[in-house]
Amino acid sequence: MKNLIDLHIHTQASDGTDSIRELLTKIKQQGIRVFSVTDHDTVDGAREMAAQVDLSEIFISGVEFSCKTPLAKCHILGYWIDCDNDELQTALQEGERLRRKNLEVRLAFLKREWGIAFPQEAVDRLYAMKSVGKPHIAREMLKLGWGRDIDDAIQNYMNGCKVQNDRIDAEMAIHAIQAAGGIAVWAHPLGGEGSRHLSAEEFEKRLEVLRGEGIQGLECFYSRYSGEEAAYLRRRAESLGMPVSGGSDYHGENKTISLGELGTDGREIRREQITILSELGI
Repeated sequence: MKNLIDLHIHTQASDGTDSIRELLTKIKQQGIRVFSVTDHDTVDGAREMAAQVDLSEIFISGVEFSCKTPLAKCHILGYWIDCDNDELQTALQEGERLRRKNLEVRLAFLKREWGIAFPQEAVDRLYAMKSVGKPHIAREMLKLGWGRDIDDAIQNYMNGCKVQNDRIDAEMAIHAIQAAGGIAVWAHPLGGEGSRHLSAEEFEKRLEVLRGEGIQGLECFYSRYSGEEAAYLRRRAESLGMPVSGGSDYHGENKTISLGELGTDGREIRREQITILSELGI
C-alpha cells in the first residue's frame, strides 16, 4: 500500500535519479498529498520543487545533512526551512567543501589503483555538483565500462580509498536547521538502506547524544522498518515529547524504494500518526 505522505525524497540535485518534473508527475500519479524534497546537503531540489507545486499538494521545503557525532555517523533531516538563511547556507557550504575535497582524493585513487582516467567533461560534471558522492562517480565509471552497476562500482573499486571526514558535526546541522526556522529530525534512526539495524542499547546511546545537541524529532516510519521497529520508535518519541516523522528515502532508480513506502509490511500510515505535521501547523 502506498501512503499519501512522504517526507523523505531525493532528486537529481543530490543522489536521486528523478528530475523535479519527473518526480512531481510521479507524486501526482501516486496520489501523494503531503511531501518533502530532502536532498543530501543541498536545497537546490527543494527550491526548484517549491516553484513547481500547485495547490493540490502540500510541499515542505527540506534537506538531509550528512553528519557525525562523537559516537557515529548519522543523517539529520530539516523541514520547513528557509533555504536562503545565512546559517543554513554556511552549513551547506561546509558540507560541499568536504565532499569536493574527497572527490579529488577518490578520482586520484581510481586513476592510481585502477588506471581509470575520466574524460574532462565527466570531471567537470562531478565538480559542478554541490552534493557529489560515490554514486555519482560510479555512474561515470559505468559509462566507461567499469562495474556491473553502481553498487559493484563502489564496492569493488572505491572501498579501498581512504578519505577524510566529509560530514559536518550534527550540532552544526541541527542549529542551522533551527536558525532557518525548521525542525530537525533524526533520519532512519535505527539504520538506513543496506545498513545493520541498531540494537535498542545502541540507539539509546546515540539518541542521548543527539538530544544533547538539540535534535527535535524522530523518523519512526521508514521504508525499511518493520511494524515492530516503527512502534518501538514511536513509543520512545512519544515518551520524550518528540514529534514523529515518516518518509520512504526514495532515490528513483538508485534504490529499490517506492514513493510513499513507509514500512516493510505495507500498512497504511494515517496522517495523524505523523505528528511532525501538527508541529508544522499542517
